[in-house]
This record gives sequence, structure tokens and C-alpha cells, in this order.
Amino acid sequence: MKILSAMSGGVDSSVATALLVREGHEVVGAYMKNWINEENIIGHCPWEEDIVDARAVADQLGIELHIVNLMKEYRQRVVKYLLEGYQDGITPNPDVMCNREMKFGVLWDWARERGFDAIATGHYARKSDDQTILRGADPNKDQTYFLAMMRPEQVQIARFPIGHLLKPELREEARRLNLKTADKKDSQGICFIGEVKMEDFLRTFVADRPGNIVDLEGRILGQHKGLHLYTLGQRKGIGVASNLFKQAYVVVAKRPETNELVIAIERPDTPLLWARRCTLTGVSTAGLPLDQPRLLNAQPRYRCPAGLAQFTPLGDGRASLEYQEPQRALTPGQICALYNGDQLLGGAVFEAISYD
Repeated sequence: MKILSAMSGGVDSSVATALLVREGHEVVGAYMKNWINEENIIGHCPWEEDIVDARAVADQLGIELHIVNLMKEYRQRVVKYLLEGYQDGITPNPDVMCNREMKFGVLWDWARERGFDAIATGHYARKSDDQTILRGADPNKDQTYFLAMMRPEQVQIARFPIGHLLKPELREEARRLNLKTADKKDSQGICFIGEVKMEDFLRTFVADRPGNIVDLEGRILGQHKGLHLYTLGQRKGIGVASNLFKQAYVVVAKRPETNELVIAIERPDTPLLWARRCTLTGVSTAGLPLDQPRLLNAQPRYRCPAGLAQFTPLGDGRASLEYQEPQRALTPGQICALYNGDQLLGGAVFEAISYD
């Protein structure tokens, strides 16, 4: 099988590529060049070092490495989606869309035109015998949440060579193979942009729009620099000190119509912070149909437990979701990953949250 392996210059994709080579596949590496901060210096964008590391690993494995320039497509499909979402007052997830639109979208188009049969990544995820996606074996590294919006045809051509490994096992394998990236630290930041804080990225492209920070009764407690710089459930960096009882505030609402940021003291019954019911839009299936009411596990954000919920299709890619237990800070614009146990069923976007 001829497989294109997406190599980021990190240890995960390095080991994934090495395992494919060892299995006897015809493997070619590809580094996705999506962003180089050519207009604004925002944080640290280590694309040059990453290419050097990816090339070193490719040379060690005796395979070709292509540098695929996708900067134009990345701006159109990911950065535009990200900025427009925050400007509209919602919280988009660029990493999820990067996988659907870039790795298994534009990059796969590039690969298919050149005769490849599949595309591999360093995600901690597995494939079942019936070609559905399963959670990775390492519960601390499972990345299936970021694959929730993949389309069925994308799932079919996807390969996840390291999904059966725990992270320490992967590091040990990289050292055994003497890969240059064996002890390289995991990257942090926005998908394929680099070590950039979201706040810094947004403030580079979206102008500040100051407004009032208010409590649930409407009392003004301070000033914010722009609603796009905050997200529901946020505790740190609000800019309002704890109250006299040392109780910290949390963001519970954003009101674009009045440009107000609403905060409250966090308690188990804080209004607008906890909810059980919501509507979803853009429902996407990762293989199995999601066209009938069913009980499933719904994960509202990365590194958050998936709660048991009743899923009811409404038509036109929309659905209602009712959790059995209240969930903290369900956020419009964020991705909800849908599971049956460890099996990824698909995903959707939170459209509206019901607090009554």
C-alpha cells in the first residue's frame, strides 16, 4: 500500500512513519506548510526547525519528504473560520477543522492525485475492523475528539499507526529507533501555527472592542478589552479580583448586543454555568449513521469526560441533546464529539444552550 505520512517534525508522527515503514508499506512523508508568520510575529512559530527534524527522520528511515505549501488553503479554511467565529461571539475549534479541512481534506486531495492509497497521522486513535474510529489506548493522550468532524470517506483512507501505544511506550520506541525527535517536547498552541496563545493570535487580527464586565444583577465590576478574548467557563485572566470571601469569578455569558461580559461567583448552582439541554448543528458522522434517536456519550470539549446523553435528530444537520447530568460551560461554537463507548460516532457544533 502506498501511504502518505503527515510528518510535523514531532515524535508522534515520526514514530507513526517509522512503524509504517517497518510494516513494509511504500511510505512517503509530507510536511504541511500552513503558516510562517510572514506578516506578523506572533509568539514562536518553529516551522523551520520542524522541517529540519522531519527531514532528518525521513532520511533516517530512507524515505522521501515533500514540503507541501498549503498556506492559502489554511487561511481560507481554518484561519477565516477561526476569526469569524470569535468575531460572532462563539468559540470555534481550529484543531478539529484543521483535521477535516486540511490533513484529510486538502492534503489528501494532493496525495490522491499522486496515486496514494491512504494518509497516516500521529494521532492517538485506532481503527476497528469495520473501519470506524476508536479511542486511543492511552486515555491521557486520546485525540479522537479532534477527529469528530471527519467525513466517512475520510475515515476510510485514514491510518493511525500509534493508536495502540501509550506515550511512554512511544518515546521508548523512538529511542530504540534512534530517531532525532525521540526526546523532543510536544508542541503547544494552535494547530500548525506554533506556540501561540489564542489571545495573542486574536488580538493581532481582531481589533479590541472594550465594554463592561457585569455580574448577574447587572452591576459593573470592570472593563473587558473585547468579548472575543474570553470564553464561557473561563476562571483566569478575567481582570476582576476575587470577592471579599476570596471566591473567584467565572465567565457565564457574553452579550454581543450590549457588548457585556457576564461573570459570577462559581458555585454548584451558579446560573448560566450549568446546563443539561442544548441544540447541535452541522452534525457529521464518522461512519455510522446518526439519523435516529439514541442514547450516546457526548464529549463537550477536549480532556472532558463524555457524559451520557439522549441524542435526537431534528433534520437539516441539527439535533437536540439532553445530558443525564448537568454539564459545565457548554459553549456555542465548540465541538461536541459523539461516542458509543470507545467508538467515535461523529460530532457536531453546539448551536444553543438551554438553561431552563
